[in-house]
Amino acid sequence: MTEKNLTTKEIAFFFFPLVLNVQLMSISHTVINGALARLDDYITALAGMSVALVVHLFIASPSYQNHTITIAMVRGRKSLLGVLIFIGLVAVYVAVMLALIAFTPLGDLILIKLLGTPTEVAVEAKKALYILAILPFFTGIRGFCQGLIIRARRTSLVSFATGVRVAALFGFLSVGYKWFYGAQLGAFALVSCVVTETLVICWLAWKIHPPLDGGEPEKTTSEILRYSFPLAYSSCLQQTIPLLISSIIGRLHDGALALAAFGVIRGFLFLLAGPMRNLQQAYLTLVKTVADNRTLLRFSIIISIGLGLLVLLTAGPLNKFILGDLLGIETDLRHYLQLPLAACTIFPLFYGLTNLLRGWFAGASQTGQLGRSTLLKSGFLLLLWWPLVIWQPPISGITIAISLLLAAEILESSYLYYQRQQQPEEIRRAAPL
Repeated sequence: MTEKNLTTKEIAFFFFPLVLNVQLMSISHTVINGALARLDDYITALAGMSVALVVHLFIASPSYQNHTITIAMVRGRKSLLGVLIFIGLVAVYVAVMLALIAFTPLGDLILIKLLGTPTEVAVEAKKALYILAILPFFTGIRGFCQGLIIRARRTSLVSFATGVRVAALFGFLSVGYKWFYGAQLGAFALVSCVVTETLVICWLAWKIHPPLDGGEPEKTTSEILRYSFPLAYSSCLQQTIPLLISSIIGRLHDGALALAAFGVIRGFLFLLAGPMRNLQQAYLTLVKTVADNRTLLRFSIIISIGLGLLVLLTAGPLNKFILGDLLGIETDLRHYLQLPLAACTIFPLFYGLTNLLRGWFAGASQTGQLGRSTLLKSGFLLLLWWPLVIWQPPISGITIAISLLLAAEILESSYLYYQRQQQPEEIRRAAPL
């Protein structure tokens, strides 16, 4: 019996709920910021929460691939246990690191000495990290359950659980006012709503996960760890890209303006190009044949063109309405970032291609290439750091920032495409792209 080929409709029903999930997660952070903005000392509270989240996101980044690892590896009870062991190891590492920053002098060294955080903001950030230190255990299990549900092609349930999280958040903020204040209130509300989301997603995964006795070959725990750790450090290295770019442009002649503009553009790219990262999960779950891949590739190109046009409209005709009227960005800053933002029109295309290729390498159990591709990006930026800072090019800092961002993404996609072309024919036939 011939297996039915993948359709664009199937991809859309799989893909767009994951996009909604990302947007709902963004809303929860916006709600928390809105609550903190109503406090008396709102500046310190918002700054402390922001710093705590930046630290948390960087340290916790190795766990961002938990759902991908679950999709690729879990085929039975033995492999399920192996994946849970990896998730547990990463959660313990992240929790220990966060606790060290929250409760020991290491926190002052990192927050004040290395990051340059004002003392009063660092105190607030550490108070938030007291609570955030327990979060990795819940986000780890959440990612695992999301992977099971995604593999079952029930992605709408992932968005449903996140919707419950957002609804519960308002209640936790109301209750939290009685015991917490400042950034610690935001941390309490965030952890509480993520715990709620985790409980919901665990129940859903228990009800609808794919069968674990399908007779498919399983990886051993050691094989799963060898597969997973390159993905983990690749995810961590990805977080260094904006940090390296910021460290370059912050030292240029218009450093403050460039950093402000880069923050605005990165926010838009997260919103408009971020959905393309779900192509990695779509490839791992949906693609079984070369025809399936062609359908997914066409879908990704259409979506990337649409998202690119939205970026272009924001940079051009809708610049004043979106950036000025809605976000309140001053005219000088809007004009300063206009052309660099327009150049980002091509970013969704290359970002989508990169994630399709990452899906191929993850499916072919060659995650080491993904670690090397991210290391190549970081090395590229480190190589240019000193010449750019010393030379001080006579162009705007935001132009340099976006040029580096685009060049790094194109470099990674080109590297991954080249490495895939070097694979033996039998491997390429086994994992179509």
